Amino acid sequence: MSVGPWKIRLGAKAEDDFAAILRTTLDMFGPTQVEIYRAILIDALAQLSSGPDSLGSTARDDIRPGLRSLHVARRGRHARHFIVYRASGGMTVEILRILHDRMDLAAHISA
Repeated sequence: MSVGPWKIRLGAKAEDDFAAILRTTLDMFGPTQVEIYRAILIDALAQLSSGPDSLGSTARDDIRPGLRSLHVARRGRHARHFIVYRASGGMTVEILRILHDRMDLAAHISA
């Protein structure tokens, strides 16, 4: 349990993932759905301000020690992405990637 709000920092690859997800959603489903999905992604990221052991998160030590993931689906809304992250110094949650749930997470996390 955290003692205060954690900072959220998106790494460069996570920023690229976020933008690519929104572009693909726009192309496939249109502007209304891209706004809905953006809100879902932001809500999931905001949940991590409670700390790396946030409710619903999963330890992914099988991929790398200290790595965790959180499925983006929130409050009954469907979503197909995972946030892959780790705790960093200064009460910061570092977002490494935002990946589709069909992807092999280990293959997309650099050492």
